[in-house]
Amino acid sequence: MSPNKRLVFAFLTIAISSSSFAQLEELTPEEQAYKDSIQALNEDNAAIASSQEAYNRGIELFGQEKYSAAVKEFGKSIQFDPNFTAAYYNKGVAENKAGKYADGVKTLSKLIELKSNYSKAFFQRGLSYQGLNKYAEAEEDYEQSIKLNATNPKAYYNFGTLRFLQKDYEGAAKYFSKTIELDKNNVNAFNDRGSSYRMLGKYPQAIADYETAITKNPKLAFVLNNLGTTKSKTKDYTGALAAFNRAISIDANFHLAYNNRGVVQMNQGRLDDAEKDFKKALTVKSDYAPAQSNLSAIYFKKKEYKKALDHANKAIKMDKNNAAAYVNRANAKEMTRDMNGACEDWLKAKELGSEAGKKYYAGNCGI
Repeated sequence: MSPNKRLVFAFLTIAISSSSFAQLEELTPEEQAYKDSIQALNEDNAAIASSQEAYNRGIELFGQEKYSAAVKEFGKSIQFDPNFTAAYYNKGVAENKAGKYADGVKTLSKLIELKSNYSKAFFQRGLSYQGLNKYAEAEEDYEQSIKLNATNPKAYYNFGTLRFLQKDYEGAAKYFSKTIELDKNNVNAFNDRGSSYRMLGKYPQAIADYETAITKNPKLAFVLNNLGTTKSKTKDYTGALAAFNRAISIDANFHLAYNNRGVVQMNQGRLDDAEKDFKKALTVKSDYAPAQSNLSAIYFKKKEYKKALDHANKAIKMDKNNAAAYVNRANAKEMTRDMNGACEDWLKAKELGSEAGKKYYAGNCGI
């Protein structure tokens, strides 16, 4: 059949019955493959577009701090495009922000499978493990993050917090120092290195770090509180009071600063002022056991032993592991002629690690 006749035949056939077109369409294998690839490409483009739309919604929700909702959108984005690494990363970050640390580990582990050299993925998974109190796994991830990017101060900072939580204060100070080396304006690193030094009894270094942090940001009440407690340990009560006063001027509801200022004033013999501070701390935070225990100590000093006993009982009810409250209750019991009860409380304080409890128990109740 000549080409012209073939065209006429095809035309006549279509005119007679349009339903026969599909049957008469003739495609070579190459043409069919091309048609299939175009269809697949269109489907892929549609999926990618849907993935991007969900991703953008996730970013918007994340910016609004609606982390759980953001997680869902990033999850949808991944469903449309299982290789979209940015969606995995942001989903993991949002899960960490939402406190869904186990989910964060799963998401970020999948991301690491897709992109094994991604420093930030290891860093974020380290955060997830840290949130789960899996310190060994967190440390491994921070180490890998640092290995892949040795200039990220956040990885060193978080490693420092891990060491601090595990009471390795020398190690914590080392990592906070590295953080500061890379980011000289990291106020939290100065504060936390100061706290590491304080726990090591290196008070001058601690004070220097706290003061540097305050110089960089004068509005941080918690740093001023740390500065005050450290100065009080060096018997610089004037400096301590100045720090607590500044902290309270910044945050009028800072219960820790009221309590700590009260301790300094009690040590200076200003019992009425100290009493006001402890009561103010309890006004702000009614279940704060240390302030109740300190009120017990105030009333003991004022020889109001019944009140001292009452406040010690309240403190222990709030926190059964408050060693100072047991010491204060024991002291009050001794003065009310309840030596058996006093010895029981001193022993309990001793078991909780109180040196005062150990001393009083040995001196009054035997070995």
